[in-house]
Amino acid sequence: MEALFAALEGTALAQALRSSRWGYAALNAAHIFAIALLIGSVVPLNLRLLGVWRGISREAVVRVLAPVAASGLILALITGPLLFSVRAREYSDVGFLQLKLIFIAVGVLSTLALCWTHGFLLKDAPRARLVGHAILSTVCWLGALVCGRLIAFAGD
Repeated sequence: MEALFAALEGTALAQALRSSRWGYAALNAAHIFAIALLIGSVVPLNLRLLGVWRGISREAVVRVLAPVAASGLILALITGPLLFSVRAREYSDVGFLQLKLIFIAVGVLSTLALCWTHGFLLKDAPRARLVGHAILSTVCWLGALVCGRLIAFAGD
């Protein structure tokens, strides 16, 4: 794996990001924006699944927030690996990064399983399933957020 991470760090894009203060800063800002879109959509969506704002239909909340969350996730999945490539060997040993990736995988897979089983709008999903998913999803995404921030404080 060390050779793979070294090769990743040696790519032209990783080298360009390492040598460009503003390029790296812009990429970092895009990653933060992606996280804001994702977490900023997932938390209220999960709150609605838990029963908050019952006056607003679940379908309406899902129609508005799910595409925003998906856009944030896609942008984060593009920018995150680019940020990783700059110091891949160093970051690969950080336990917080590994835990962050687990949280992301569980969050994504649980959402895909829920939508696969009950459709995008979750019309026929039983309340207990929605509550369980909302709790798991919130733990996963907030866990990924916290672990991502702690990466900067790990190591040295």
